[in-house]
Amino acid sequence: MTTTPTPHAPEPTTPAALGLPRKPRKAGPAAPAATHLRVGLERELRKLLAHEPGARAGTDPEDVHRMRVALRRMRSTLRASGRLLGPASEQVRAELAWLGQALGEVRDYDVLIDHLREVVATFEVRDQPAGRRLVSLFVAERAAARERLAEAMAAPRYATLLQSVAQLTRLPDHEIDETPAAEPNLAADVRKRYRKLTKAVRALPSPPPDGDLHRLRIHGKKLRYTAELARASAKKKQAAKLAGLIKATRKFQTALGDHQDAVVAAEKVRAAVAGTDAELGFIAGRVAEHELAKQAETRAAWPGRWKRIRKAARPVS
Repeated sequence: MTTTPTPHAPEPTTPAALGLPRKPRKAGPAAPAATHLRVGLERELRKLLAHEPGARAGTDPEDVHRMRVALRRMRSTLRASGRLLGPASEQVRAELAWLGQALGEVRDYDVLIDHLREVVATFEVRDQPAGRRLVSLFVAERAAARERLAEAMAAPRYATLLQSVAQLTRLPDHEIDETPAAEPNLAADVRKRYRKLTKAVRALPSPPPDGDLHRLRIHGKKLRYTAELARASAKKKQAAKLAGLIKATRKFQTALGDHQDAVVAAEKVRAAVAGTDAELGFIAGRVAEHELAKQAETRAAWPGRWKRIRKAARPVS
């Protein structure tokens, strides 16, 4: 799906403009925790910058998605850092959440529009025009969301945020809080995230509400990002165990993500056609029926994915 590029977009931010080294830094397994955190933060910042031009232009939805993923991983790194990267890290994490909201709004519409187009394509030829009219409602909403994202990325607040992240990647050693309480234990963080996910699964009523399943997915995502961070500094054997956990958690996220996409699609379609003509109402009903079937399918799938996480987590929990 493509959109009209925004005219007169600001020049893309480069790593050099943020004072990053020409080549990405690396950290071996024996490097201090602070080094791993800063290297990981720099890696994700570079990924964000690589997709910034495309996100500004709006020519490829994948750029918004990749930029959002990099941002989430940066927030995960800062969450795990404790006080190790200095007192400014918590404020930077909060500012990343601000940017994440703008990116997330556009990304949600991208997912919805692509999905609805696939669903409408399965309808009879006579229902296709009404289906395309339904999709066009969300295309217009997506354009408005993209304008808000473009405004956010053109604001001084965005440029300041990038500089703040870059500063954390090169924080001088004398500014680092090296007290024992500040030193992050990434393996312990993985166990903590796994316990939280386990507690959330056990607390689910039967059948679980849609909102509870969505929160379960968020727990799974945090476990995966924490495990990815821990794997970077783990020894070979432990890294292999963490890789298994990461793979299982990714599949768990996918199942619950498909469920959430179906929930959102059904809700947005119902809201969009309220008070419109009968033809659109009929098509919306067909879409809603499709999404309900998808919800039932993914509800049946996620418990099996959870069992795989439990099995993969045994060696590391």
